[in-house]
Amino acid sequence: MQSFRTEIENPVVEKDIIELADKIAAFNNLQIDEEKFRSLRLARGVYGQRQQGVQMIRIKLPYGKVKSHQLKRIADVSDEYSRGRLHITTRQDIQIHYVDLNRTPQLWAELERDNVTLREACGNTVRNVTASETAGIDVNEPFDVSPYADALFRFFLRNPICQEMGRKFKVSFSASDEDTGLSYMHDLGFIAKIENGIRGFKVMIGGGLGSQPRHADLLYEFVASDKIIPLMEGVLRIFDRYGERKSRAKARMKFLLKDIGLDAFRELILKEQKAIEFKSVKIDADAYEVSKPVTVNAPKVEIKDQKAFDLWKSTNVIPQKQQGFVAIGIKVLLGDFYTDKARLLADLVDKYAASEIRLSLRQNILIPFVKTDLVPFFYQELKKLDFVEAGYNKAVDITACPGTDTCNLGIASSTGIAEELEKVIAKEYPQYLENEDLVIKISGCMNACGQHNMANIGFQGMSVRTPEKLVAPALQVLLGGGNLGNGQGVFADKVVKVPSRRGPEAMRRILDDFEANANGLQFVDYYKEKGEKYFYNFLNDLQDTSNLTQEDFIDWGNNEVYKKEIGIGECAGVVIDLIATLFLESEEKIDKAKESFVNSVYSSAIYHAYSSLVNSAKAMLLAENIKTNSQANIIKQFDEFYITSYKINLQGSFSDLIYQINKYAPKEEFAKKYIKDAEVFLEKVRIFREESVAKAVVNN
Repeated sequence: MQSFRTEIENPVVEKDIIELADKIAAFNNLQIDEEKFRSLRLARGVYGQRQQGVQMIRIKLPYGKVKSHQLKRIADVSDEYSRGRLHITTRQDIQIHYVDLNRTPQLWAELERDNVTLREACGNTVRNVTASETAGIDVNEPFDVSPYADALFRFFLRNPICQEMGRKFKVSFSASDEDTGLSYMHDLGFIAKIENGIRGFKVMIGGGLGSQPRHADLLYEFVASDKIIPLMEGVLRIFDRYGERKSRAKARMKFLLKDIGLDAFRELILKEQKAIEFKSVKIDADAYEVSKPVTVNAPKVEIKDQKAFDLWKSTNVIPQKQQGFVAIGIKVLLGDFYTDKARLLADLVDKYAASEIRLSLRQNILIPFVKTDLVPFFYQELKKLDFVEAGYNKAVDITACPGTDTCNLGIASSTGIAEELEKVIAKEYPQYLENEDLVIKISGCMNACGQHNMANIGFQGMSVRTPEKLVAPALQVLLGGGNLGNGQGVFADKVVKVPSRRGPEAMRRILDDFEANANGLQFVDYYKEKGEKYFYNFLNDLQDTSNLTQEDFIDWGNNEVYKKEIGIGECAGVVIDLIATLFLESEEKIDKAKESFVNSVYSSAIYHAYSSLVNSAKAMLLAENIKTNSQANIIKQFDEFYITSYKINLQGSFSDLIYQINKYAPKEEFAKKYIKDAEVFLEKVRIFREESVAKAVVNN
């Protein structure tokens, strides 16, 4: 194994980083299956890139809050390990690209010096907990949701119940009924409410985007704040056990909820409560560290272009509920900026604001706690960084994922077309510079990282074939989506598919029609009034592929003829004994259970033992080529194949053995017994497997 040590003071974090280094070494030595290694590194924020031999690193920044010293640390890391570019995502993370896999442990160790983590930024885990970027300063919020988002992030980080789920799990917090956290498209969405003087949340569940967008259901109208962590633990336990694991396309919470129904899901949550150690988790919002603005005198500033300043001020300066302060929005084209600007920005907010920035869901930057008399000075300083483009969160502010620039799954360029559309709006539709009711979003594929199917006008990267079977880059045009507030939203309709080079013309026609006929209606309402067929009729001719020019075969932002390439392999596969590997993993889970037990964390000890039991049973079913698609089915099928046929004797069913987990409270006595049960079970099935293999050898 690779010899690697950190200087991290936190032993838990140090162990994480050393484990990643050791697993990388084992993978390089062909000791770990590619699929298993992928799962481990993704949960550590290391993601395969479209370009072979390099990785994308996703830095997990809960609710988009970044302190100035953290931003400097991220900039240093990007310069040392990457190319000096930072990319803000639609989940308030920062990504850096082109990183050598073997250097990722050192990179992570450097980030942790300023309490910045990669842990669970990717993979089948609870992803970054997002929130309204105006949380804590929002003039309409009933209270600051930041402490609650922070507490939830910390509780579930490294929590054994959500380390190896069937798929990712996304959570959001909205500061007010405006629902700027977009609760309706999340696995769990929380909207701040106060009832009878008690802080709490409206809870939405089972939303999602992708190829089959689903509007979240209302789980509870109001849940007191001390109940949100136990509630989420119950939801995650059910998702882990019953969620699909065979077909990734159906492995999200939205499909599980659709299959079993909302009422049945609520019942399962109730049944799980006995296994949950903490029935109430009080979140001390008063103890949450709030950034305090500095007190400085405003330097004298001479504004040379008053018109430009006034326009910027009208679109990029946001009122705060704290008297005497405003927030300043920085429009970041496609979420990309460079480390030199990052450092200067960090210095600016450190000296003249509250030493923090917020990253937004629209890939922008917000500076909170700017004294009103400092606004001209900030304009002057931000202008030096080229950070004063007007139109923060307005129509001209287009959201886009990286697309074919770096993503394995990208089909067409999203960044290239986004840049072109922003130019068109700025030049031909300057009135939309101040329009915040028109939202345009672009994704490079159906997975919707750019959130295209919840936009007023959305574009999805695709490809089209000509009558001669030539392939050109294309865009699916989607219309009519939008956030209606308070947990309600509408998803866009797919209207037409046009060659990518015709994207600007499609947008021109849509905006021209909207300008001429909407009569003051917002786009969502106008689209609803006119209907899909109306828009299809005046866009239909753009779908014709019989008359493409040479330029149509070159995607935006590229010089070469388009080639459709999806899912390029990250590295070569290796041949291993998968059954033996699963047994080794079961041993590791038991070791983790014992470690948690020694530390008196009985709930974690029990869940590690549960995971070992499931893993061991899965190994035995795979040995017989029995396919499984959920943990619940593994348990059921093991009983059917091994217990009812008397192949293995457990003195009872496997279901009875394993489902002790939700029948006993997580106390010391039960944890000790359950760990022993997992050990005995692993030993029993291992012996059975060895004897079966030996018999097969003799018979052959």
